[in-house]
Amino acid sequence: MSPTIIIADDHPLVLKGLQDFLHEKEYNVLASAKNGKEALALIQAHVPDIAILDIKMPFFTGLQIAEKCKKANLKTKIVLITFEKDEKIYDEAKSLGVYGYVLKEFALDEIENCIASVIKDKAYFSPELLAYIEVDEAPEELKLLTKTETKIVGLIAQNKTGVEIADLLYVSTRTVEKHKSNIIKKLKLQSKQNSLLIWAKENSDYL
Repeated sequence: MSPTIIIADDHPLVLKGLQDFLHEKEYNVLASAKNGKEALALIQAHVPDIAILDIKMPFFTGLQIAEKCKKANLKTKIVLITFEKDEKIYDEAKSLGVYGYVLKEFALDEIENCIASVIKDKAYFSPELLAYIEVDEAPEELKLLTKTETKIVGLIAQNKTGVEIADLLYVSTRTVEKHKSNIIKKLKLQSKQNSLLIWAKENSDYL
């Protein structure tokens, strides 16, 4: 089943180009809007799977619509298209749970990949945009560590020995070793000598 899609852009040519392209690829485009107000009304009326919105539109911007959809708990996944390579907008889009951010100059090349990603519940951000703002995501595995474990990895990155770490945390060296083996398991590291030290050094920016 093709996902239901609504598109909105205040540039008639961009809107027509996108609409024709999606129709040609046999996507299920329910409707299109020329401004933010129309777009929001269409999303509220149809609750499509995906809404592809221009960021800058009269009445409401794509980000304001994303915010309103989030507050209303609408299940529509928002994809923004824009010429803006802007870190602030990117951060705001991520905080609003926006699913896609596609640069207009690559829109027709990337929109299919983006839709395919979004259907699988994965966010899609233009590689060009990510390269431009050099987004460095903290490794997912870090989220698995407890506060103490994260602290230990941070101290390892600073070349602290097991004895020094034990002193700093007021625990026994045995406890530190136990934490280390748990960390190695959680990070799925090979039990080679120094594998944890290498990982800690490589990811020290996030610790």
